[in-house]
Amino acid sequence: MDTLHILQLDFVNVLVPAHYLVVWSRLGHYDRERLQEYLYGNGTYTEHWAHEASIVPARYWPLLAYRRERHQPWASSSLRTLDGRERYLQDVLARIECEGPLSVRDFESHRPAKRRPGDWQRSLARHALEEHFGFGRLSVRHRLRGFERVYDLPSRVLPDMHDQEPLAAGDAHRLLLRDAARALGIATRRDLTDYFRMTAGEAASALAELVEEGLVSEVAVEGWSEPGYLSVDARLPRRVDGACLLSPFDPLTWCRPRLERLFDFHYRLEIYVPESRREWGYYVLPFRLRDRIVGRLDLKAERKAGSLNVRRVYVEDHADAPEVAAHMAAELGELALWLGLQRVDVERQDKFSRMLKQETASFR
Repeated sequence: MDTLHILQLDFVNVLVPAHYLVVWSRLGHYDRERLQEYLYGNGTYTEHWAHEASIVPARYWPLLAYRRERHQPWASSSLRTLDGRERYLQDVLARIECEGPLSVRDFESHRPAKRRPGDWQRSLARHALEEHFGFGRLSVRHRLRGFERVYDLPSRVLPDMHDQEPLAAGDAHRLLLRDAARALGIATRRDLTDYFRMTAGEAASALAELVEEGLVSEVAVEGWSEPGYLSVDARLPRRVDGACLLSPFDPLTWCRPRLERLFDFHYRLEIYVPESRREWGYYVLPFRLRDRIVGRLDLKAERKAGSLNVRRVYVEDHADAPEVAAHMAAELGELALWLGLQRVDVERQDKFSRMLKQETASFR
């Protein structure tokens, strides 16, 4: 977390919620409940809109004040057309002030027992809580086992940060871009602004100030059509070892143009693409071997069957297929163990999938 500064939340559970996989890619086996305690248990981190819905250091609370001020509720929110909208929002907030931390289900339990599926009243409570969260009137105390948010007042969740003076937008942009540069090492302006979802206009003067202060240097990078910015903290390792699967929501894969520029790897997440039009699969993870991205896998955890299913798998043209298969199999075996699954099942019969299937046979 000190390196990344941000952990994008995503709870698609076809394999494991994506933010858990971001940590796995860097650390390997770890206790997910311990991570939850680390992120939610001591006021060091907090949920906030940053890249998207994210975990960020609590010290970002005054930096992200400009985001809370400019928050736009969902266009689909049923609160937009609700008579007595402001009164309803005030009532939701008042209940949490008086009763303490509450989730959506605590509000829904007070409705009549009979309702139709998808009843508008259900979305009302959710939209109200999310609107308060977006504007900073509520914070997330913790998550329930089903990943449902439990909300509380920021003054109780972040007592050390809540009363700090908000930073002016320009100062916040500079500090956030500095941290983005530290996390990325080398990046274009577009890469840096994407990290915390700023606009080019917001970033322009802040980036110029970072260059003037010597915190980043403007550099030319072979093959890049625009300047790069090198963090003063960047270090070039003698070598890059190891292999790992990468979450679709990993900071390394967020900015698709950067991923293609650095690794010559074109990537698209096809969850929302109709099945007939998918090129690679539903939940496809890039696979890194040393300092290259050498393949991609469409994975699914079949928990009842106790198997990690490789529904599709591909190797890049530049890669050594037998070497990739060996490293990929080892990583899949470790992932299966971490997820509590007993075997790895490789589907789709082509030359590389058969090679991978043979390598994973020892995990059955």
